[in-house]
Amino acid sequence: MTIGLDWLPQTAFIYILLFARIGAILMLMPALGEQMIPARMRLSFALAFTLVLYPLLSPSMPALPSDTMAVFGLLFHELAIGLMLGAIVRVTVMATQVAGAIVAFQSGLSTAQSADPTQAGIQGAVFGSFLSFVGVTLIFATNLHHVALAAIYDSYMVFTIDSPLMFDDAAQLMIKTVAHAFIIGVQMSAPFIVFGLVFNLGAGILARLMPQMQVFFVLMPANIIGGLILFALLLTMMMGWYLSAFEEHLAMWRG
Repeated sequence: MTIGLDWLPQTAFIYILLFARIGAILMLMPALGEQMIPARMRLSFALAFTLVLYPLLSPSMPALPSDTMAVFGLLFHELAIGLMLGAIVRVTVMATQVAGAIVAFQSGLSTAQSADPTQAGIQGAVFGSFLSFVGVTLIFATNLHHVALAAIYDSYMVFTIDSPLMFDDAAQLMIKTVAHAFIIGVQMSAPFIVFGLVFNLGAGILARLMPQMQVFFVLMPANIIGGLILFALLLTMMMGWYLSAFEEHLAMWRG
């Protein structure tokens, strides 16, 4: 009895084609693709998840082209789609950085900086780093990473293997996503903007009434304490707003 190996090149081609998109998305996906997770673990998970999706997506994959350049063309197509989708979703986590910067500024703690591992170790406000960590934790706690994995599968229905690359649409979507992330960050920190406006207005009036006293210096501890209390009271609302925006962007993939 002879066993044919004709299926092996086609199987390997489809697997690599699927891995090109899935691996690119998972390397940039929030929570699943954080820099604090070792690259080997992310790569191993991408390989395993590609193996899980292989039976579901292989019927819709094209046959192995006889031309080598056609093979590289398909790989570039899938890699480009994966990078575009992963980068667009990654931008949504900027909302926590925007909110953290505003909260720190209004609370008088803008000079307190720390390295944020979720942003490749870039220096940022302490509040922003804390909100980023809480956001990643809540994504896993609320099983939104399952929605992200389902969105990867559904992306093959929205962006098929034979669809042309729409770089113009991707650029416009990236601009809209950046603007939306900034809006979400401002909405998350809106109470602190009001708090800072009222506090500084009152301090300014007191400074005019008592010009001989350093009012802003005296009221600095009160500003910090008030900001921390307000942050503790509104943290649930802020992160709920952030999770809703994150889920909305994932639902965009699913048509």
